Amino acid sequence: MADPFKITFYGVRGSYPTPGPKTARIGGNTPCVHVRAGEHNLIFDAGTGIINLGKVLAQEYKPESNPLNLTLFFTHTHHDHTQGFPFFVPARFQLTTLYIFGPKSLNEDLARVLSLSMLPPVFPITVDELPCERVVRNLNEGEVITFNGNPGEPQVMWSQRDADTLSEAAKQGALCVQVLKSAAHPQGVFIYRVNFQGRSFVFATDVESYVGNYQRLIQFAQGADLLAHDAQYTDALYLYAPTPRQGWGHSTWRMAIEAANAANVKQLALFHHEPEHDDETLEEIEKCAQLVRSSTFLAREGHTIEL
Repeated sequence: MADPFKITFYGVRGSYPTPGPKTARIGGNTPCVHVRAGEHNLIFDAGTGIINLGKVLAQEYKPESNPLNLTLFFTHTHHDHTQGFPFFVPARFQLTTLYIFGPKSLNEDLARVLSLSMLPPVFPITVDELPCERVVRNLNEGEVITFNGNPGEPQVMWSQRDADTLSEAAKQGALCVQVLKSAAHPQGVFIYRVNFQGRSFVFATDVESYVGNYQRLIQFAQGADLLAHDAQYTDALYLYAPTPRQGWGHSTWRMAIEAANAANVKQLALFHHEPEHDDETLEEIEKCAQLVRSSTFLAREGHTIEL
């Protein structure tokens, strides 16, 4: 039998958190997705959703027998994708090992950007005061992060230079994460594809489509079992609002469906919801989207998809 491959959404809202009764069904936390592939724990983005994920993971922590070994991938370092990191409980355990990957931001190393987000007087402790062991590394497009059979240090390889090794690893069903750098968001964003034992999940938040669809994304996501795609806007917001959102680096739900159809993915999760949209508005969007593509659904906080 194949090992478990589960994707759980802990934060699905874009731009800023929107807690309250009008967003309780879908969720008001900013982006965070947890992938459990066999014994490996991968985390994508650290919006406020990572706070609740941290509480869940902390329950599994046992210093004697089960220290935490976690890998965190940042798509980019805009505030709504990093603001939960200082409150991530496992980072306060000495026996947590946290591998952190992501892009440079305006030529600033990822480690430097994280340190700037936790500085007195705006935050009481610095990143260096977190007792966990941290390994932070910038990523480049074309790199592939691979994992051995047991949780341990991820290995960074190159898609072409190490093609033979990666091909053999894929045949063995190894866990690997591919990286696509996209300019479809201000300052750029990383899109990730997780491959594990013949199954795949693509995380494409904060992307805006192009005329003729986003061909690089379509090729990257080709045949995936699940695509989580930015779908922040309706056509009305994107084109006709008093301040049109075109060019802001986000897609409409129709754009997400066009990408999913062109990439021939099995399921599509609409992600990075507009903060001005309440549950009723989002559920109406879901109904409209499912009329166009039946295997489409809203990413909801706490929702788990098993591939």
